[in-house]
Amino acid sequence: MTMPVMKYLIVGFLLLSAGVGLAQQAGKMTREEYIAQYKDMAIRQMKVSGIPASITLAQGCLESGNGNSRLSVEGNNHFGIKCHNSWTGERIYHDDDALQECFRKYTSAEGSYNDHSDFLRYRDRYKFLFDLPPTDYRAWAHGLKKAGYATNPQYAEHLIKIIEEYQLYRYDTDTQVEVPPPSQIEKPRRVEPKDKRHLVVINRDLFERNGAMYVLARTNDTYELIANEYNIKLKRLLSYNDESSDRILGKGDPIYLSKKKSRADKRQPVHIANDGETLWQIAQRYAVRLQSIESYNNMRDGRQPEEGQEIYLRNKMSR
Repeated sequence: MTMPVMKYLIVGFLLLSAGVGLAQQAGKMTREEYIAQYKDMAIRQMKVSGIPASITLAQGCLESGNGNSRLSVEGNNHFGIKCHNSWTGERIYHDDDALQECFRKYTSAEGSYNDHSDFLRYRDRYKFLFDLPPTDYRAWAHGLKKAGYATNPQYAEHLIKIIEEYQLYRYDTDTQVEVPPPSQIEKPRRVEPKDKRHLVVINRDLFERNGAMYVLARTNDTYELIANEYNIKLKRLLSYNDESSDRILGKGDPIYLSKKKSRADKRQPVHIANDGETLWQIAQRYAVRLQSIESYNNMRDGRQPEEGQEIYLRNKMSR
């Protein structure tokens, strides 16, 4: 082979290699393209969950590498949400803080966006965020960092930079949130007793949650003591509270004076369990019958939830 021919072959090979590299780069989604593709999804999530669309989009850009990360391409996981002990869906393994960590895998990007909203809205450590103004993306960004969403100490600043550089805040101001924050849904409503027999108890406030009346236990209270105060049979009071026998109550425990409902408020269909939390505690918190919660979650065998497990407060079909 003569030198000129060899020279042309080498040049041709280099040009071909460069072309392949450019083609691979061209196949990657830019940040502008990611925002254009998923902004409507983020806006829908803001309407039904209360999370600012700017925050959702900025997190999606950051966590998924603008939709180019392996987790987002192969697992539709746009927010870097790990499996945790309770995840029962598909999984994808990826090196992160440790080697081959388990991450959630979804059938679509929409599944990832839905799960991200549920992940924040129904976990206690993130619920304070929803009391912030939905247009205050800075407070939300710092709140996410404070709640431990990411380990990067500059996580809030990274989100804010993306939001301001691409003016994502404009999606927040144009979007109307359709649901109240979780704290408002769970907030007890103080009521006046309708039954005259309840008027004999002057020093105990009466509250209502999910249509059921309750009082708060004091130090050294028992079911029998409260039953006597309100002229309710002990057996009936125990049944209202899914209990089988009398005991000393914890100060501040809700004690229901009427039957709890079979399901929770439709705006609060799920609770994500805390470490060591029992189904009975969840039933008392949301004024839902324990038997109903056991049925919704196929846990009638005495099993208790694991930390991070989704506990349905309504039939899954009625969500």
